[in-house]
Amino acid sequence: MNARSIALTVNGRPVNGTADVRTTLADFLRHSLRLTGTHLGCEHGVCGACTVLVDGASVRSCLMLAVQAEGAHVRTIEGLAGPDGELHPLQTAFRDKHGLQCGFCTPGMLMTLVEFLEENPDPAEAEIRDAISGNICRCTGYESIVAAALQAAAEIRERRR
Repeated sequence: MNARSIALTVNGRPVNGTADVRTTLADFLRHSLRLTGTHLGCEHGVCGACTVLVDGASVRSCLMLAVQAEGAHVRTIEGLAGPDGELHPLQTAFRDKHGLQCGFCTPGMLMTLVEFLEENPDPAEAEIRDAISGNICRCTGYESIVAAALQAAAEIRERRR
């Protein structure tokens, strides 16, 4: 085992840990930090279930090594709600529009859409569909997910006014 010390910020909190150089960020988050909201599906970067934000950009955490996150700011689904527990507009919209069923893809969908809506606060339906095209959902048929993203975008725009 070739372990290295790593220091990063996860959901706004400094984290110091040790990881084998072959440990993925997903496994580090899940096993070392016990942040199990980041799901592992395909482990090949295809399904999007493991999506987290690294320095504000969506990343497939099954494809990134934990040691590559040295010094980075990582945001997982556990860090999406506010510090007071208030749900992010996307979380509220997913609840309101029934944007989840089994929930397995939900963390990755939400983290993908967080980045997308920060960059595109007034998206068209086709743009949302394109943004989530790398996230696989086997339950919803995507209609409710798209509706939730549109609702969240409207809420985010309203909050910015």
